[in-house]
Amino acid sequence: MELYLDKVHNNRIAEAIAEFDLIEKDDKILVGLSGGKDSSFLLYALKVLSLNSALNFKLNAVTVDLGFSESNHLPYLKNLCDKLEVNLDVIETEIYKYIMAEKSNNPCSKCAHFKKGAIVDYMKKNGFEKLAFGHHYDDAVETFLMSILYSGQVNTLQPKRYLSDNKVYIIRPLIYLREKRIRAAKNRIKYDVNFVKCPYDKNTKREEIKTILDKLKFNKQIFHNIAAAMREDSIKEMWPVKMKQEILTEEIYSIWKD
Repeated sequence: MELYLDKVHNNRIAEAIAEFDLIEKDDKILVGLSGGKDSSFLLYALKVLSLNSALNFKLNAVTVDLGFSESNHLPYLKNLCDKLEVNLDVIETEIYKYIMAEKSNNPCSKCAHFKKGAIVDYMKKNGFEKLAFGHHYDDAVETFLMSILYSGQVNTLQPKRYLSDNKVYIIRPLIYLREKRIRAAKNRIKYDVNFVKCPYDKNTKREEIKTILDKLKFNKQIFHNIAAAMREDSIKEMWPVKMKQEILTEEIYSIWKD
């Protein structure tokens, strides 16, 4: 397999690594592989960088088997890692059975939480301090909007996040790459899209946000304006913190005559 990154991919990934201090010299990086195009491309891109950058970091991959009996992505992942000469470990779990039995209102969030927990346990046992996920620029903007619309908070994916309880970092080297750029590179890794899908696939809040953004594509500036709003220095004028209800009630009563 010929390994290379074009100028756009190189520049965007290098910019993210430099700005957010994602990878340091001699790091030992673990890539979380799901079988999707984003994590597949992330592994490919980091392999290219490990061979050509001055950072000299080591690369390993891990995937979580959810216990989904129809799942058929493991042969693809093993083949990809063999071609890239990257070691792949599989963490066996029964997360899928637990989620289905519980009938959660938010299955995707719980699944992600359990998967991350399984990987962090693996990291602690095997001496890894950095876990790389394949989230991209579109993911960050979508998460930002989801937070505002569905939870009333201002929050998004961090390019680099320290999990203090476990003393590990989560890094997102693709955070400056648009999803369309990753799709454009799929032939390079011969991505196989014929996987059995999770029953909850395409039935999530994120898909609703994707639909909203898709309707706004006629105005390319909107996406970049939303992305700019994620920066700390974008905050201009906000309402004050909401007053405690008992104090507010007293203030309301004080308005009226006795």
